[in-house]
Amino acid sequence: MKRLPVLKVAVVGHTNTGKTSLLRTLTRNAGFGAISNRPATTRHVEGVSLLVDGAPSIELYDTPGLEDSIGLLELLDRLNGGRRRYGIELIEQFLASPAAKVKGEFEQEAKALRQVLASDIALYVIDARDRIMAKHRDELEILARCTKPVVPVLNFIASSVAKTAEWREHLAKVNLHAVVEFDTVVVDEYGERRLFEKTQTLLDKFYHTLQAVIDDRQRQRTILNRTSAEVLAELLLDVAAYRIILPMDIDKNAAMAALKQRVREREQQGVDALLELFRFRLDDYAMETLPIKDGQWGIDLFNPASLKQFGVRASRGAAAGAVAGLAIDAAVGGASLGAGAAIGATIGALLDGSRTHGKRLADYFRGFTELRVNDETLRLLAVRQIELVRALFRRGHASQEKIRLNAKTLDKAWTGYRLPPVLENAKVNPAWSRLNGAAPEMLGSDIGRLTARETLAQLIETSFSQAAG
Repeated sequence: MKRLPVLKVAVVGHTNTGKTSLLRTLTRNAGFGAISNRPATTRHVEGVSLLVDGAPSIELYDTPGLEDSIGLLELLDRLNGGRRRYGIELIEQFLASPAAKVKGEFEQEAKALRQVLASDIALYVIDARDRIMAKHRDELEILARCTKPVVPVLNFIASSVAKTAEWREHLAKVNLHAVVEFDTVVVDEYGERRLFEKTQTLLDKFYHTLQAVIDDRQRQRTILNRTSAEVLAELLLDVAAYRIILPMDIDKNAAMAALKQRVREREQQGVDALLELFRFRLDDYAMETLPIKDGQWGIDLFNPASLKQFGVRASRGAAAGAVAGLAIDAAVGGASLGAGAAIGATIGALLDGSRTHGKRLADYFRGFTELRVNDETLRLLAVRQIELVRALFRRGHASQEKIRLNAKTLDKAWTGYRLPPVLENAKVNPAWSRLNGAAPEMLGSDIGRLTARETLAQLIETSFSQAAG
C-alpha cells in the first residue's frame, strides 16, 4: 500500500489565544504543553503527531506567541527600504538578522515564523472574544508574506461575548475565507471534521492524508461510543443483580449502609473507566454522591422475570402455578404459606431446575431475606452515567473546569416508570454481578449475561443518540 504524505502544520497566533489548547483537543491529550493566563507560556516549538494505523499522518507544531507583531512589521518595512521585493524575501532576511537570534528583539516571533516556513500550512488561532486590533491585522500581514496557506481558527466561540460574525467579516476583507469555528473547550461533533475539510480545500496534495484522518476519527468515535455503552452496561448489570443475603432480624440500617457503599464504589469504578477511555484526568469530574434512599427487601417474587425464571426452569408446568401461589402467600407476610408438602415439592422442583433460584427460596424459608437497590436508583444511575458520556464527548481536552452534570436532565426517568426488561431479568440473576463475588471467567462464559450485556449496550447507545438530538 502506498504511503500517504505526512502533513506538517504550524499552529500560530497571538499569545493566549488557545494554540496549545487546540493541540490538546486535536491530540486528545490533556497533558500536552502548558496552559496559563500569563503571556508567552509557550517559549519553544513543540511537536506532536496524529497517527492513523500507527503511522504519522499529521505533524502539529505549537509555536510561541507573536508578542510584538506591530514592531516586527515595522522592522520588515525598514528592511525593505522602499524596494519592491517579495514578502518571503523579507521574512528570510529578518530570520538571518540579529533581531531573530537568541536574545534578539524578536526571538519568539522568529521561532514561530521558522516553523511556518518549514510547514505546509499554518493554523492561525484567534480568541473570538477579543476585539479586532492592529496587532491582529499585522500578524495576518506577516503570515501572508510567508507564502503558506493560512486557515484562521476561531476559538472560544461558545462564549456569550464571542465576536464571531465580526471576525468573519474582517477575515474576508483580507481574503481569508476558509475560516473554521472550533472551540477547544466545548467541542461539537463536526467542528474537528470541518477543520480537516477546510485544510483539504487548500492542499490538494494532502487530500487523501486528511481523508484518512477524517475516516479514522469517525471510526474511533464509533468505537468510543460502543465501548462507553459496554462500560455502562457492565455497571448496570452489576448493580441490578447485586443482593445482600441476611437474617430477617438483622440491623437494617447497617445493611443499607453496606449496600450503599458497595454500589457507590462500583459507580466510581465505572466513572474512572470512562474518564480513562476518553483520556481525561480522574479528577476532571466532580461526581456527587449517588442518592440511595431505600433498598428493596425480600425476594422479588412478583417481578415478571422472577416468575418466568422460577416457572420455566422448574421441571413441570404445575410448579410455576405453585410458585405463583407462594408469591401471593408471601405477600401477606407468611400468614398462609399453604401445605408443607406442596412447599417442599415446589422447592424441590426448583432446586432440580435451577440451583440459584431454588436456593433463594430455600434461604427465604430458613429465615433469611434479600436486600438490593431499588428501581429508582437504577434509573438514576443509568441517566447520570449516560449524561456523563455525553459531557465527555462535548468536552475539549484543554478545558480546565470540572465536569458537572445537568441536574434537570437527571430528574428525568430513563425509560419511564419501569426498567427495561433486560434489567428486570438481571435483578433475578445474582450470579451476573461482580458485587456478589462472581468470577470474571464465569461472567465471560455465561451466555445469558453476555446476551443481556449486548441488549443493554444497544439500548444505551440509542440513549446516547436520542439525548444528543
